[in-house]
Amino acid sequence: PTRSRQPARTGTSGDRVSRHLDRVGATLSEEARAWEIMAGGGATVEELKDVLRETLENRGALGNVRAHLRAEVSNALEDRTGLKRPDISNENLIINELIREYLVFNRYRSTLSVMLPESGQPDTPPFDRDFLARELRVRENDNSRKLPLLYTMLSNAQANK
Repeated sequence: PTRSRQPARTGTSGDRVSRHLDRVGATLSEEARAWEIMAGGGATVEELKDVLRETLENRGALGNVRAHLRAEVSNALEDRTGLKRPDISNENLIINELIREYLVFNRYRSTLSVMLPESGQPDTPPFDRDFLARELRVRENDNSRKLPLLYTMLSNAQANK
């Protein structure tokens, strides 16, 4: 989408909103709406909040912030209570790695950023894909290797019906 470039003016709340919209990747129509509200002189704080909230939601930034906040709250509560998560079982390590591969493939970064600390899964994958495929006896071909193992496992299960 085309983005507008407003002349640099300093010190107005409109400039701050414009710079913020530009940083989060607001489209021309979203930024134009914000400027329209402010240009009327009667823009309320609530109207500006609504424009900003809508822009952040449309860009997915608000969902990312919420996911990161949930992960941080969970981590802070865990740190404060001093309770350590129990060791993760081998089965859960494998299942979590299958889920990680799926999340990475689909670019679900926010979900992954919550899943890893919440599950206790190591930041660095403990197994490579070939090990997982062998361990789970997944039959693969050149095409299936381009997809997460979960897709191949589902395809194989459906073929065996």
